[in-house]
Amino acid sequence: MPNLNLNLNPRPSQHRTPRPPHRFAAIDLGASSGRVMVAEAGPDTLTLQEAHRFPNRPVRTAGTLHWDVLSLYAGILDGLRAAGSSSGSATPLTSIGVDGWAVDYGLLDADGALLGNPVHYRDSRTEGIAAKAWTTLPPTDLYATTGIQYAPFNTLYQLIAAQESAQLASAKHLLLIPDLLTYWLTGELGTELTNASTTQLVDPGTGDWSHEVATLLGVDLGLFPPLRLPGSPAGHLLPQVLDDTGLTAPTPVTTVASHDTASAVAAVPATTDNFAYICTGTWSLAGLELPAPIRTEESREANFTNELGIDGTVRYLRNIMGLWLLQECQRTWETTGPTTTNTTTGPAKGTGTGTLEALLREAARSPALRSLVDAADPAFLPPGNMPRRIAQACEATGQPAPRTPAETTRCILDSLALAHRRAIEDAQRLADRTVDVIHIVGGGARNMLLCQLTADACGLPVVAGPAEAAALGNVLVQARAQGLLRDRHEMRTLLARTQQLTRYEPTRDTASRAAWHEASRRVPAA
Repeated sequence: MPNLNLNLNPRPSQHRTPRPPHRFAAIDLGASSGRVMVAEAGPDTLTLQEAHRFPNRPVRTAGTLHWDVLSLYAGILDGLRAAGSSSGSATPLTSIGVDGWAVDYGLLDADGALLGNPVHYRDSRTEGIAAKAWTTLPPTDLYATTGIQYAPFNTLYQLIAAQESAQLASAKHLLLIPDLLTYWLTGELGTELTNASTTQLVDPGTGDWSHEVATLLGVDLGLFPPLRLPGSPAGHLLPQVLDDTGLTAPTPVTTVASHDTASAVAAVPATTDNFAYICTGTWSLAGLELPAPIRTEESREANFTNELGIDGTVRYLRNIMGLWLLQECQRTWETTGPTTTNTTTGPAKGTGTGTLEALLREAARSPALRSLVDAADPAFLPPGNMPRRIAQACEATGQPAPRTPAETTRCILDSLALAHRRAIEDAQRLADRTVDVIHIVGGGARNMLLCQLTADACGLPVVAGPAEAAALGNVLVQARAQGLLRDRHEMRTLLARTQQLTRYEPTRDTASRAAWHEASRRVPAA
């Protein structure tokens, strides 16, 4: 199972006069943490360093799970202060961009004040809402228009769930999370398109709102500020923000691909067009970059989504539960210190799991493909005692229940690799495309066991990295807006030349192929 570090691309271009690199700040918000990254970028330069990282801890109040968005904003200000002082103050920031997760939003009143903390997509308020919507607009028609896969937390269903709320009745504007934070930094309202496309209210063929869907389901599109494209100006830092961060005026803010997955896909270091990608982190988003959406009934039944990327591309992908499964297990183990799990009584007290690295080493020694779950099953969406739920799911399908943290971890990683295999195979079939390499970007690119298992499951080489793909995609869109890069090809060529990548070759023997084929047969998809 060899892997090696790659330096894939040719020497820097000799055709352009060298220019000093510009400094950019990328505000990149994830489900468990946020970070402000500082990059130097130019035609032949791309470096990235972390200025500040801060936790993203949801809070449950009065039975509703919220994002602590004010804490996130405070972390951003701290990060911009650190970014301004890093590498000396002689080189000011050329631009700032904000990306984050999709579907969630904040509501503003007529004075621009926030009407309560945004609700978390894992909150239960949307239970049963999709079925209610489908009585008015059948799922086949909804998919044929928007191309967005069913997920209970889609913005559309959140807005239907909130239709009787006092907050929505009082709202003047609705801002998706990155747009909300951009508004607080600049005072300028806008709705970035790649993130808007996840709401299930956009037609991916036209790149505009679907007024028909909104009207039928009672959504007021007037709440959304005008759409804007990645690379367009988003304003300048407000005087108060300059005071709080120590940055100097004028500091522009650039609209980037504000859905973090769109930024991550923009940072796939592909050297050919025949690639698939897996953006790994809390979620695994596995699929293809296409020139146009696929909205067939077969695609809907396979639960693929058509989200927009930069330059009019379509991110044709399937959502998989991702490393959330392992993160939730770790939270349980940290609380209870388990060494074994009983499906009835739950975790037993023990000595804990140690570091993630040690846990992964133990998992690598555990029996392969012994127990598997469907990693795309929405049953794993809510938080709470993930080890017990995984064990119960294994028993329900007649498999041995994993009892130790190492066995549970191996079950999760084998199951994720199997889900990656299914998604990549289905995407190729539905799009009538063939790929010869899979790029894994995001935090999961650091998980060597997951990368090797994915290569084995898919029977294709995996190129892992960069881990900070969303931040790099954020930076590259800013750099292109400054004229430092011409197109996606130059962006990806620069990434492949400057970032450390690792290649994993699949185990190609007959026994390995047969084992993964049997595993796919044994665990039906939800």
